[in-house]
Amino acid sequence: MAHRDALAPFPERFNLCDEFLDRNLRAGRGAKIALREGERTRTYAEVSERARRVAAALRRAGVRPEERVLIVLPDVLEFADAWFGTLRAGGVFAMVNPLLHRDAYAEYLDYTKARVVITHTDVLPEIGPAIRASRLCKEAFVVGPDAGGFAAFEDVLRAEDPNSTLAEMEPTGPDDLAGWLFTSGSTGAPKACVHVHADFAFNAAVYADEVVGYRADDVCLSVPKLFFGYATGTNLMFPFRFGGSAVLFPERATADVLFDLIAKHRPTLLTSVPTMINAMLRSPRMESTDLSSLRVCLSAGEALPPALYSEWKQRTNVEILDGIGSAEMFHIYVTSRFGDVTPGSLGRLVRGYEADIVDPSGALVPDGEPGRMRIRGGSTAIGYWGDRAKSVATFQGDTCTTADIFRRDADGRFWYEGRDDDLL
Repeated sequence: MAHRDALAPFPERFNLCDEFLDRNLRAGRGAKIALREGERTRTYAEVSERARRVAAALRRAGVRPEERVLIVLPDVLEFADAWFGTLRAGGVFAMVNPLLHRDAYAEYLDYTKARVVITHTDVLPEIGPAIRASRLCKEAFVVGPDAGGFAAFEDVLRAEDPNSTLAEMEPTGPDDLAGWLFTSGSTGAPKACVHVHADFAFNAAVYADEVVGYRADDVCLSVPKLFFGYATGTNLMFPFRFGGSAVLFPERATADVLFDLIAKHRPTLLTSVPTMINAMLRSPRMESTDLSSLRVCLSAGEALPPALYSEWKQRTNVEILDGIGSAEMFHIYVTSRFGDVTPGSLGRLVRGYEADIVDPSGALVPDGEPGRMRIRGGSTAIGYWGDRAKSVATFQGDTCTTADIFRRDADGRFWYEGRDDDLL
């Protein structure tokens, strides 16, 4: 049975803020640095206290359980405060790219019906007018030096007592709503895949733990930004679940930026994409930068050419674990593994997931022939918010029929062939 029965049953009361954050305090890691951004750091105890204050502030602003909080932040320390605080209050995180135009933000505000937005000074020129014009958004908490007439994030947090009733952990269960992950929306408006608390914890157990082997001594660095579910997993949820730490940076990822961060922070785990792997290999700094701290590089988001894999491995001796996931399934469900990498192949199924390759009618196709991936597992979204027809076409219980075209070989490895639509 390829769903949550692959794990021990979740307890009746279950909240990701407790699962990924507060468990570190119980494990004695309160004083350990959990996040670094520039010269700033945040310990697990500090993140926990600030998440309590955020939860209290959200409740004071009228956010009720299962209501969306729109998070529009660059990769700064406050992203974690907002994300965990939303969950602690029983809210639903909805994360959006902080580099969009005001018209897009107006659509997201209308779609999410968010009462509160947590955003940044740098985003205000675009999102500010959309917030003021919104019918339903009542408050914005703004990180940074200028709140633009809205509430300053630090002032909001200072006004709250982290030990008050308002700051208590909402008694959610594993099947309560936790987060929206947006599809890329390359055609039409993006759609939100609705996930419950257990979805994220399931993949953390079977992928982050069993495949990648996250550890308490890991230092994680990510090319993709935190609003993207790939990075929310690998550079926030997963290091926190296993007591590690993450390095954040708000600026655009370039090879030079990465080389500087690797030299400064000595990460052990790099979340990347083939385009950036190639950019690093082509950089004149490739030979002079010490990459010996890295124990693994993760790749997803686009096809990894075999020649690029081979060159990286030859020049760095750092393994690349290539994989594929989706907003519909939260995270990676097919991946290569240490000691089991076939260049060009995405590898095998992660434990707890089952897959079929099917033709347009839904009939199984034999190994070696291409077809759509039909994936089943313990992290499948409930559906697309506000799109019943698309939900019915895509989701069947805990099964998701993707637009990805694969073929599976006789050894159970999957080979990516493309998409049958123009969604990413």
